[in-house]
Amino acid sequence: MDHSDHGDHASHMAAGTGAVGGASWSMAVKATPHCLTGCAIGEILGMVIGTALLWGNVPTMVLAISLAFVFGYSFTLFAVRRAGLDWGSAVKIALAADTVSIAVMELVDNSIIALTPGAMDAHLSDGLFWYALLGGFAVAFLITTPVNKWMIGRGKGHAVVHSLH
Repeated sequence: MDHSDHGDHASHMAAGTGAVGGASWSMAVKATPHCLTGCAIGEILGMVIGTALLWGNVPTMVLAISLAFVFGYSFTLFAVRRAGLDWGSAVKIALAADTVSIAVMELVDNSIIALTPGAMDAHLSDGLFWYALLGGFAVAFLITTPVNKWMIGRGKGHAVVHSLH
């Protein structure tokens, strides 16, 4: 197990940015892109697959959301596995660390897409498709960051995996 950044973790805890006393905005801003990256990969892949196959809006969104969770969890899962955790423990930690963050991100992102006129009917070659999707990610980042800050400050979310990567 790599303990090279435990000193950094200890300083976060000592400064009141870990599970006791709240989290810093800096920690929340660093944690959110981790979730956003997995969500974005899954979401884009699902939207591209569903759109390319001419699926309807509902099956495309179901696929995109499902893949967002799969990729979002997998980033944490593989990171904690590299830290030496067994599969069962790694799955439990990934679920505990990322479920709320991914759910909020997906709710916000998909709401933006659904509420953007014409976005649900746009094709891969349409700028509107990409603007709505990427704009949704930007808004999701802004809304999910305070959620992550609140969770980290209570020893939940990214705080669960912080010492493992």
